[in-house]
Amino acid sequence: MTAMIIALIVFMVAGMPIGFSLLLGSLAYFFATDTSLNIVVQKMTMTVGDSFSMMAVPFFMFAGAVMNNSGITNQIFGFADKLVGHIRGGMGHANILASVIFAGMSGSAIADTGGLGSIELKAMKEAGYDDDFSLAITGASSCIGPVIPPSVPFVMYGVIAGVSIGALFMAGVVPGLCMAFAMAIVVWFQAKKRGYEPHPRASAREIGRSFMHSFWGLMRR
Repeated sequence: MTAMIIALIVFMVAGMPIGFSLLLGSLAYFFATDTSLNIVVQKMTMTVGDSFSMMAVPFFMFAGAVMNNSGITNQIFGFADKLVGHIRGGMGHANILASVIFAGMSGSAIADTGGLGSIELKAMKEAGYDDDFSLAITGASSCIGPVIPPSVPFVMYGVIAGVSIGALFMAGVVPGLCMAFAMAIVVWFQAKKRGYEPHPRASAREIGRSFMHSFWGLMRR
């Protein structure tokens, strides 16, 4: 155990990513205790291979990566902006709505922030929103990702605790929407206080065109 902790600290101080530091630190423990690596590999593959629920986790992450790199996140944010951009603090509301939509694709706050975050921050800055407000609403709205199903933490908890993952998913819908609604109220008051003007209301034709443009991304939801 001492060898693992020392190796972990050394790798982290050297600037290695935490995931790789944990991996190499664990290897140091195995070598120090003469544990067969074959047994470790077998246990890891058996744990994942025997649980279909656990296999959903990498696929959720993969779906989020595909959305981020294919430009679908841009389309989703654009559609959200057409729907709620006319409300005071419209870009903030679009930020929240886009996170609600994207939550059903990735199930991860990190994927939400990494994919939508840069797009939302750039759009809000160009619209004249303050950086602190933009960063705050982007970070807060990304927390909806692990709550609204499908959710990576729900899958992990369901497998470990032996709880129905379907029941956990159903239980996350209402809290996730309540979080979004509460954030929208805060955004409205902050926008009024800071003088953020809404966008002109989009016409039904513009909304329909934006919907068709982002159709396949929304169908993934």
